[in-house]
Amino acid sequence: MPEDTEEGAVELEARLEEQDAFEPPAAFVEQANVSDEGIYEEFEENWPECWEQAADLLDWDDDYDQVLDDSDAPFYEWFTDGSLNASYNCIDRHVENGRKNQAAIRWEGELGETRTYTYLDLYNEVNEFAAGLREVGVEEDDVVTMYMPMVPELPIAMLACARIGAPHSVVFAGFSADALATRMNAAESEYLVTCDGYYRRGDPLNHKEKADRGLESVDHDVETVVVDRLGDVQEHSLGEHAHDYDELVEDHAGETVAPVERDAEDMLFLMYTSGTTGQPKGVKHTTGGYLSYVSWTSQAVLDIKPEDTYWCAADIGWITGHSYIVYGPLALGTTTLMYEGTPDYPDRDRLWDMVDRYAVDIFYTAPTAIRAFMKWGADYLEGHDLSSLRLLGTVGEPINPRAWKWYYRHVGGEECPVVDTWWQTETGGMMVTTLPGVGKMKPGSAGPPLPGVSADVVDVAGDPVEAGQAGYLVVNRPWPGMLRTLYNNDERFIEEYWREYSNPDRDEWVYFPEDGAKIDSDGYITVLGRVDDVINVSGHRLGTMEIESAIVGVEGVAEAAVVGGHHDVKGEAVYAYVITEDGYDPSDDLRHQIVEGVEDAIGPIARPEAVVFTPELPKTRSGKIMRRLLEDIANDEELGDTSTLRNPDVVDDIAAKVRSGD
Repeated sequence: MPEDTEEGAVELEARLEEQDAFEPPAAFVEQANVSDEGIYEEFEENWPECWEQAADLLDWDDDYDQVLDDSDAPFYEWFTDGSLNASYNCIDRHVENGRKNQAAIRWEGELGETRTYTYLDLYNEVNEFAAGLREVGVEEDDVVTMYMPMVPELPIAMLACARIGAPHSVVFAGFSADALATRMNAAESEYLVTCDGYYRRGDPLNHKEKADRGLESVDHDVETVVVDRLGDVQEHSLGEHAHDYDELVEDHAGETVAPVERDAEDMLFLMYTSGTTGQPKGVKHTTGGYLSYVSWTSQAVLDIKPEDTYWCAADIGWITGHSYIVYGPLALGTTTLMYEGTPDYPDRDRLWDMVDRYAVDIFYTAPTAIRAFMKWGADYLEGHDLSSLRLLGTVGEPINPRAWKWYYRHVGGEECPVVDTWWQTETGGMMVTTLPGVGKMKPGSAGPPLPGVSADVVDVAGDPVEAGQAGYLVVNRPWPGMLRTLYNNDERFIEEYWREYSNPDRDEWVYFPEDGAKIDSDGYITVLGRVDDVINVSGHRLGTMEIESAIVGVEGVAEAAVVGGHHDVKGEAVYAYVITEDGYDPSDDLRHQIVEGVEDAIGPIARPEAVVFTPELPKTRSGKIMRRLLEDIANDEELGDTSTLRNPDVVDDIAAKVRSGD
């Protein structure tokens, strides 16, 4: 531990500032799930059969015939002809193996309420709700939408769906009613599991009202199940096609449902993510490849063991929560911690209090949160025993070296490895990061590709760049956790991820995740950020087209352009440049309507940091908006070349407006 004096602290900060690489602590390496550096060579020499190690972490009903079928690239198939059930792998087998009384989920509400589900408790309620879902009409392959906050009934519903072979589609509770309707229509989902409300900063929020508004725009009839979270605090009524969760479970008390045998390539879930066209993309993940991959990465990267108390402080409404709150940890039989509320309620030490009380072993969070912790100060950690921590992780966006070192020192006491993980909704699980028991850590750099993952940084021609040079991050071959396609849209799947970015001189498919990156002489990859029209706000991907459509939908707005600007806490923030229609003057009232319109259409997560009114937008002679210049203005950076613009004078005018706060 660092010397606990003011002088010692200053010296330590200076030393950490200079250090650019950190070896994993010897005590960690000694107990790590993976500590042999030969694993990289082993996976390379034995690819793709190396992924049998991931499949071996699961129980299969029928053995697979082939690890990888690449005969119809890029529609790759993994563990062909194998069959299994995800719910069985996350619950039943742990009960059968004598761990029925071990905690599976520990949940804490924002007001301090707690619930613990043992694996036997989880088994019972998942079975009962699975029987309830069948009663309301859910059959195998029906898509069940879930629009819920961080309450235990959400993972229970996910596992109940998996049990009966019904794919789930979770919609982030912070999204708007319109966003819910859009996703339900796209998925042709006839079933919804939601709740009456939840708490945010101590106040009850009426979630059912928002869900009901969304259902008004769904094109077909929907059967709804409503979880009662708020009790007497908020009354709610059930309509003709609505069912009470508690009553449904009680009606099927003690019932068991045999896990439906699913082909490895059958869909486990659908998750919608922002796209550049403004229409969310339905990412399809399958049962065998996805579950094996998140199990293996949970074990190898997060070092999860069954006896751990593990906390991923994400939301299950995003892919991180699917992979590393629910499926990965529960498949490994650990205790996963869930928290309903915000990290600073009722005070800014809430998370550290929970780490202390639950003796958390592994803590996985976003750089956005770490930057907030830094801003609040290390004083909030004082008085809390964090010595139980063994591993720290970050997810969602690149973390800068200063934040990494603060996390390493103040939260981990220089005794915990920090895994900086790069991946995305489409990859299903981690792709680029250090193995904490094997490789040194470089603050600011995610690390090398994981064993078995072939990733590189290339130029526009598809050729690898030299060390230290920037380029495009690409993945050169398939991996088990990959998306299989976009729901009902194979053509868009190829266009967005594969064909456009394959090297014409090579007879191969290359996956392009739309991130810029650079690589060093050790093969460590530093992700630089998005190169498409997607803004990464607090680790959440938001399509600029979707936000622009919401703004143009406001009466009085003629045109809008949205870009991302640097933000000390969020990473990126939304900056909106708006042209008003004739007869409408820029005003604070219109600005308010625009912000409200974005929140209504997408959710508070997309709220613009600034709305800048301008008579024109910078456009090329062909009429294309030069968003690069708008980004430069938002970030107060030197403006690039404006010679290709048909209206170069407008750039200085917009920059002046932003500087003046007008």
